[in-house]
Formats: sequence, C-alpha cells, structure tokens
Amino acid sequence: MANAAEHSTADGHAGVIGGNSRLGAARLLLWALAGALAVRQAAAVLRVPPAEWLGGLHLPGSLPSSGGGSGGGAVTSVYDVGQFAGTPFAGLVLKPLVGLAAPSLEVAWTCVTLLFVAAMGLVAARGLPDPVPRRTALLAAPVLTALMMVSLPVREAASPGRTAVVPVLLVLLAVFRVPGDRPAGFLVGLAAALQPALLLFAPLLWLTGRRPAARTAAVTFAAVTALSWAALPRDSWTYWVHHLAGTGLGGAPDGLANQSVHGALLRLGLTGPAEVLLYAALAGLIVWSGLRRAVRYARDGQLLLAVAVTGCVAVAVSPTGWRHQLLWVLLAVAGKIGKRAADRRVWPVAVVLAMTLPSTVLLPNLTALAPVRDNVLLLTAVAAACAVPFLPRSSPYWRDPVPTDYGRPAQARWSRVPLLPFWRRVLSRPNLLLELLLIRVGYSLYSHIRAAAPTSRSLAEGNGSEILGIERALGIDIEHAVNHAVVDTPWLEAFFDFYYTSFHFVVPLTILAVLYWRRPGDYRWARASLGLATVLALAGFWLYPLAPPRLMPGLGFVDTVHGPQDLANPSYGAMTAISNQYAAMPSLHFGWSLWCGIVIVVLAPKGWQKLLGALHPLITVCAIVATANHWVLDAVGGAAVVAAGFGLVHALSGPRGLHVSVPAQRADGAEREAPDTPDTAPAAQPVAGSRP
Repeated sequence: MANAAEHSTADGHAGVIGGNSRLGAARLLLWALAGALAVRQAAAVLRVPPAEWLGGLHLPGSLPSSGGGSGGGAVTSVYDVGQFAGTPFAGLVLKPLVGLAAPSLEVAWTCVTLLFVAAMGLVAARGLPDPVPRRTALLAAPVLTALMMVSLPVREAASPGRTAVVPVLLVLLAVFRVPGDRPAGFLVGLAAALQPALLLFAPLLWLTGRRPAARTAAVTFAAVTALSWAALPRDSWTYWVHHLAGTGLGGAPDGLANQSVHGALLRLGLTGPAEVLLYAALAGLIVWSGLRRAVRYARDGQLLLAVAVTGCVAVAVSPTGWRHQLLWVLLAVAGKIGKRAADRRVWPVAVVLAMTLPSTVLLPNLTALAPVRDNVLLLTAVAAACAVPFLPRSSPYWRDPVPTDYGRPAQARWSRVPLLPFWRRVLSRPNLLLELLLIRVGYSLYSHIRAAAPTSRSLAEGNGSEILGIERALGIDIEHAVNHAVVDTPWLEAFFDFYYTSFHFVVPLTILAVLYWRRPGDYRWARASLGLATVLALAGFWLYPLAPPRLMPGLGFVDTVHGPQDLANPSYGAMTAISNQYAAMPSLHFGWSLWCGIVIVVLAPKGWQKLLGALHPLITVCAIVATANHWVLDAVGGAAVVAAGFGLVHALSGPRGLHVSVPAQRADGAEREAPDTPDTAPAAQPVAGSRP
C-alpha cells in the first residue's frame, strides 16, 4: 500500500510536510502539558513544610530525639515508627539521605521522582510493538508521560520513602535499553530487592529464552538481600520474618491503600488460616495465568504488554500492593482489544479513568458496590493480568479492525457555523462499558461541580428577590398560590412530591437505554444533546446562584418534599450535605424532562407514546412549582439550555437521522469499501452496529 510520503505530486508533498509540522506542533504541546503537570505535582509536594516532609521519611535520624535535638537517638530502626514500608535494602539506600538538609532533600526527591517518570514514558514509548504508526511513535512518549503525571500512583510516589517509581524504571531499562543479558538481569535483581514481588520477572526472562538474565536477576536479588541482612539484621528480621515480607508495615494490611488480593480478602472480613489458604490459592492462580499470558505476548512481539502484565501480577499477589506501586496497570494500555475500530479506545479509557480518578467517582456510594469500589485498582490489575482479551499481532484485526460507519457529511443549516471535521455522525452502537463509564464519570463530575458552585446566602436570596420581581412585572408570579393550593389538597401534594423525587433520573436513563438498544444512531444524538445541555446548566449554577422559593425567608412557601426548613440557619440542615441548594437556575428537573419529551415526541412510533412524552415536562413543571423547589423562570432557563444543547449537536454533526454510510477508514488511513446502502434511509430504521 502506497504511503503518503511516496507520492510524487506537489500536493502530496505539501500534505506530508503539513502533516509532519502538525505532528511536531502537537508533540511540543503534549510535552508542554506533561511539563506543566509535573510542575503542578512538584508544587503540591513542596507545599508540605520541610520538617513535616522529612518527618514522614521515618528513618534513623529523620525524627527529633526525645531531648528536642535533631539527632537520631529516638529512632534506631527503619521500622520503629511503623510507617516505612520498603525493604531493608531500600532503607539501607535511603538512610544516607537523611543527613541532607530538609529543604534540599525535599526538592531533590521530588525532582528526581518526576524525572524518572518522564524517563519511563520515553522508554515505554520505545517499547511499543512494531509496526508503529508515525503519529503514535511521535506522540506516545508525551501522552504516556502526561497520563502518568496525573495518575494516582505518581501522585503518591513523590511522598517520602516511597521508591515505587525506581523498580518500574529499572525493569523497563533492563528489558528495552540495556544490551546484554547479565546487565539486564542485574537491574531486574535490584528492582526485586526494592519490591520483592518483582522477582516474578525472573521466570518471565527464563521462559522467554533469556536464561542468563534470569539467573543474574536471582543471584543479584539474593546477594543484595544478604547484604541488607549483614548491614541491618534487626530490620531484615522485622521485614522478612516478623512481618512476612512487609505485611502490615506502612499501614494496616486491610486499608484501602493496600490494593492486593491479601488486602481485598481482609477487607471482606476473612481472617486466620482460611484467609491465608484462599489468598495462596488465588495468588497461585493469578501467577499461573498471568505469567502464561505474559510469555505468550512476549513471544508475539508485544514485549511492553508482557512487562505490564507481569508487573500487574506482582502487585496483585504481593502481601501489600500499595497504590503507588501500580504504574504497571497504566503500561497495559499498550495492548489492543476488540475487532471493531470503535472498541479500541475502551480499554485505554477504562485504565486511565481507574488510574486517575478516585473510586467514588467511578462507582456510586452504594453498600452493595463497596467490594468493587474499594478494589478498583486491584480489579483493573487482575483484569489486565488474567482476563482482558488482548489481540495477538497475528490477528487480522491487529492493523485492520472492522471500520466505523459514519453518516454522509452534511452542511450545517447555519452557514457561518461549520461542522467540526472530527465530529462525524457515527452510525454504529457505542461500546456499552465505555458508555457506562463515561456517563457515571460525567454525572459524578457534574455533581462535584454543582456542589462547588457559589453558595453565598445573601447573593442567592438577592437573586431570588430579583427573579420574583421580574415575574411580578410579567404577571407570572404564581408560585405561592400554586404551592398553598397543593398543600391544602393532600392527595395532590403526595402526587407531586412523588413525581418530583421519582422521575428525575428514571425517565432519562430509561430513554437512553431504549435508544441504545433499539436506535443506536439516535442514541448518540440524544445523549450528546443531553450532555451539552447539562454542561451549559453548570455555567448557570456558577454565574447565578439562586435561592428557590422554599429557601426564601418571609415569603411563606411550604417545602412539601424536604419538610420544614430552619431559615435562620444558613446551612439548612442535612439537605446542604446532599447538594448545592442554590443551584436552581436553570432548572434541570424541568430541562431533563423537556429533553425526554422532545426525544419521545420525535422518535416514538405511536401517538399515545408521543402524548405521554409531551405530558412528562408539563407535569414536571407543575411539580417543581407546586413543591416550591423552583421559580417559573427556572423552567424557562431549563428550556433554554435544552434548546441550546439540541442546537449545538445540530451545528456540530448535522441533521438527525441521516443514515447513509460513506467509505470507512481503515486503521492505516486507507479507504475501505463501505456496505451498499440506499441514498436515504427512514429515520426509524436502526442501523447495524458493525459488519462481519
């Protein structure tokens, strides 16, 4: 297949030059982003007072003695305080650093850690399996470095006494950069001396034909460990015997920071011999399955994936697998999964979300989900090691996945608003896991931003008085009369309270689920419009905090849903802990119901369904006014953001329902023949998600 660089025409040459310049500019911008993230991380660490930072190191000489001096008489062992979790060899290496001045050590430790992270990005990018597209080769290092800078492991690795970045870099250098088996084995042995579970790389080297490297790694680990026993016999006994390879050092073994199988079992309430036996059985199964897969990927030419899988196995089966040791999971994005081009982003996105966001953002705070939410990082590591079906390079879908079908490009109705070239009408059904992840994360971010919006009581009440004045001028200030009429009618009050609290989430989620299953093309249109409307509403919450009628003192409104409010207390009781009570303009209660009504009226095939869809926003606007939760103008604001959401989707991706395929693009950029389709297709017809 001809490459663009081989074209001899002037236009082709110009295109190559233009593409190279764009890639170069993108690469510089990504490195600048990685640098900015590194500076941000360094600033966060350096804000810790030097004395407090050095005290966290918990090494001999790092804590003041009982007499108030700065000497090391109070601490004689690296494990005396109980916060240092490294091996005796790590303590032996770190002890000389304590003699440095606190500010110098703090700055040096932070800078060296972040430089090591950048080095990992560069080395890992060079380890991608061939053939590597030019764009990937140029952008992989800065992208991976930026992702690592914002990941949970790196955010914790810059803390004192944590050396998790060093073993990862040593293994990557041994596998990809150091020539010769013995030097490579020496580096792997040093990495295992810092993190014993990484000795699993010795079997990987042995099984992939690098037996001298495997022997050297084992000998180096044994020699360094013996040296640590000779230099620090008490600490070695404490680590290897009394605490069984560090179990319980640096924190409670059942704490959330211990993302290992042992920690997960302890959090589930298992203890004693039964827990030990189950842990041993699960660890053995993970080692057997993970190493088999790693060897297979290494022999397939996916050496970076093999390294990542082995690292995930090591952290999962270690008695204590701390969060700052889980950078291996991020390296597993090198694997490819899925036959469809649209599925290729599912695994990388899932890994990045798991490695950068708190588990409470990924999953709701429900008791039933606690075992999953508390072990998200562990489950991701185990999935990468044992379950995720990464494609072999011999697969026909490795370079040529089933292409994504797009609708025919259409001109926007507003000639001055061009369609974005990358926002094309996708006709296939999106990946369910990716959709659920993005919806959950999007809603969690929405909740956090809404809760963080301004909550000034005086400003919100002033804006409430302003809204009431505008409504009185327009003659639509009906809230008080409607509220008291409903309060005087108990059955009507109960109905509106139930409608207000029950249908806000159920109806939109039901519509999205039905569209996803039956109308994938329309699902994307509806989902995008709802998301954009919600983002616009967040701007309203920030710019215009507004007290709803029920929180306006002296106006006599009755809060039918939440009960009586103590308006003399600015916190308004427990309701403030649930959400920002002044995020009322625009009303998303009405806005989301209007979105539901529009989608049902446009897409429902039967008249009675359209009627129910039209009634939903009408009943909702009555409910938000009757319960004193919103002003009438709040509903107007909700209608405005929904209209803007639909308008933006139309401007970005063209008219809804144009289901005509165009030639799809292969992974290498060449056109691939799309299936024959008529020039027009009825909007009500679903489109196949993919082709065989």
